[in-house]
Amino acid sequence: MPKKGKRTSTTTDDVPKVRADALVPTLDLAREIYEQIARGEIPRMRLPLRTKQNLQFLAREGVWKLGRSLGTRSARKLDGALMLLRTFYLVDFINEMARDGKTSTLRELYYISEGWEESKFHGEDESNSLIEDLEVICQRLREDFRLHPEESGASVLGDITLRERNRKGVVKKFSCRDDVGDGGYTLPFNVEKEKIDFVSSKAKFIVAIECGGMFDRLAENGFDEQYNAVLVHLKGQPARSTRRFLKRASEELKLPVVVFTDGDPWSFRIFASVAYGAIKTAHISQYLATPGAEFLGVTASDIENYDLPHDALTDQDVRALQAELTDPRFGTAEWRAEIGMMLKNGKKAEQQSLAKYGLNYVTSTYLPEKLRELGIV
Repeated sequence: MPKKGKRTSTTTDDVPKVRADALVPTLDLAREIYEQIARGEIPRMRLPLRTKQNLQFLAREGVWKLGRSLGTRSARKLDGALMLLRTFYLVDFINEMARDGKTSTLRELYYISEGWEESKFHGEDESNSLIEDLEVICQRLREDFRLHPEESGASVLGDITLRERNRKGVVKKFSCRDDVGDGGYTLPFNVEKEKIDFVSSKAKFIVAIECGGMFDRLAENGFDEQYNAVLVHLKGQPARSTRRFLKRASEELKLPVVVFTDGDPWSFRIFASVAYGAIKTAHISQYLATPGAEFLGVTASDIENYDLPHDALTDQDVRALQAELTDPRFGTAEWRAEIGMMLKNGKKAEQQSLAKYGLNYVTSTYLPEKLRELGIV
């Protein structure tokens, strides 16, 4: 966490308030259903279908998007009536939190529903899915609804100065390089401008790193200072706040983003979620995806060219790679060649396999060579 920095304000005037219109769509939705009931109609609402058949990959924009197909959720049937009832219990809970200045984790919401009697959720997947439906209907993020996951966001280390409003409403300005400990600055669940604003950065690029051990290696070796880079620990599959931060930093600070992961099909998907978005969050890809992000490694070619220690692909790995050959996010000739080589050679490797050549090799040789290939340094 950041050290206590210079106090820049005792009010919240230095940053935007929480968006005043964030909850308006939820109230409009409730009003629409109320008016239907008042007219003696069976209540219903229309929403875009969140199915694979209603997904499209926009190659020009480089992101997943929902299509135009709509479905109807109606109280005509018992299941539909139950989902409508749950929806408005959720709307009421969201507006209650806003009134009281509270937030809730997704897990807490699941347990809150125990008080909704017959409308309670029977699993967290049900409550999460309903929140995503509400995002689609209201065209807002769940963070606007004061809902967030249990896990924290990424760790950030490097030359970025931020202004953050703390829980008491006090605005603090600090550097993610000079005012933090070895672990860097931990992103909160909300990284929108009302919470975090960028002040300045002299960095040249961002390295988004899958593994904590590699993040620590780059930090200990001083890679961020030597190459004027910002290090971001993705913590495996990155949280939404992490992807949103990368999106904002890329656009607002004009910083190139490179993604450094293990060399296996699951890590390739980590890159794809950063660059192009994920199927599950296709309805908000415009907020989360950074289409300009580039994959740094480890590639199938790296395993051969650097003679890296490796493991054999499992049957599950092979199926995942074969699926990626039909995934439009991996539709370039370069990606198809790398996936084809991995399938042919049957090898995968971790980032840490570069330690074969010593603890400094990744920062003295591997990363500079790869970054020069990409034209970053």
